[in-house]
Amino acid sequence: MQEGKRQKQVAGVILHELNDIFQRNGLNMLNGGMVSIADVKVTPDLLEARIYLSFFQVEDKQAALKHIEEKTGFLKKELGSRVKHQLRRIPEMKFFNDDTLDHVFRMEEIFKQINADKKP
Repeated sequence: MQEGKRQKQVAGVILHELNDIFQRNGLNMLNGGMVSIADVKVTPDLLEARIYLSFFQVEDKQAALKHIEEKTGFLKKELGSRVKHQLRRIPEMKFFNDDTLDHVFRMEEIFKQINADKKP
């Protein structure tokens, strides 16, 4: 199903504000690696936000994801204080691992291997 205009607007606001919250509270640097918000998808009723996190050079991605999930209450409170004049209700936040970066690195390795095999 295609996202509506309001869904995209709410997702954009959440993405922008959460990025700022992550930076100000040091959540973008975990275990020597970097965490960034890759995408935010909001359900049509605007009651749930699915937040996709990208992990770069993080040893244990599941532990990092769990650490961020434990901070959901704090994040929702911070987000609510920032967007209280734009949204009636703050959506429930669910975090997911966005493994697109892993696929990109895997594809680069495959291309390097193909190029190495072609050279005599």
